[in-house]
Amino acid sequence: MRFLFPLIFGVVGTAILVGLGVWQLQRLEWKEAILDQIDFRLLDAPVALPMTPTEEADEYLPVEVSGQFQTRFLDVLVSTKETGPGFRAITVFKTDEGRSILVDRGFVPEVEKNDPRPIETATVVGNLLWPNEVDSFTPEPDLGRNMWFARDLPAMAAALETEPVLVVLRSSSENNPQATPMPVDSAGISNDHLQYAVTWFGLAIIWVLMSGYFLWRQRRPVN
Repeated sequence: MRFLFPLIFGVVGTAILVGLGVWQLQRLEWKEAILDQIDFRLLDAPVALPMTPTEEADEYLPVEVSGQFQTRFLDVLVSTKETGPGFRAITVFKTDEGRSILVDRGFVPEVEKNDPRPIETATVVGNLLWPNEVDSFTPEPDLGRNMWFARDLPAMAAALETEPVLVVLRSSSENNPQATPMPVDSAGISNDHLQYAVTWFGLAIIWVLMSGYFLWRQRRPVN
């Protein structure tokens, strides 16, 4: 009987850990299917900007919009492997229909942050995005330097007095592009389920070894 409880404890613990690993593999399959859907939608033919786009219905929707880049903008701190630190240039874009929206024009190197960004007429193609980048550790924007530390769509729209609509640029007809586009892709969407599955299965193996060791110690004669 003295082996029964440790044996049950070991079997139940192993079953729970293996079950969590299997669940993460199921989540991995689910997430990969979603990423495939996103990739398919990202490169679909662009459509006109919806009148009242929503995150639930229009996230990643490819759109084509004509109008003018305005002089009002803000910069979001970012870094790339190729060029190091810089900024995402978020600029007010006034459409031909008179709407004011935000366009993420892409990457501006740190040394070019203060270069002029004049009004320019353009047709832009990009994807609607509702970034999820702000958490309790995100610093407040440095308004004096017009520098933000994450894309916070409602706050950015309020600061620049636009609709809470963000188009992340994929291509533009600008004669003098002010930034290098950083288009949306599924590579930026976290998918850690495989690592989680490996962790749970690894813990299951450790649990089995520890349970076996404990039972072996129980079987040893007491001197």
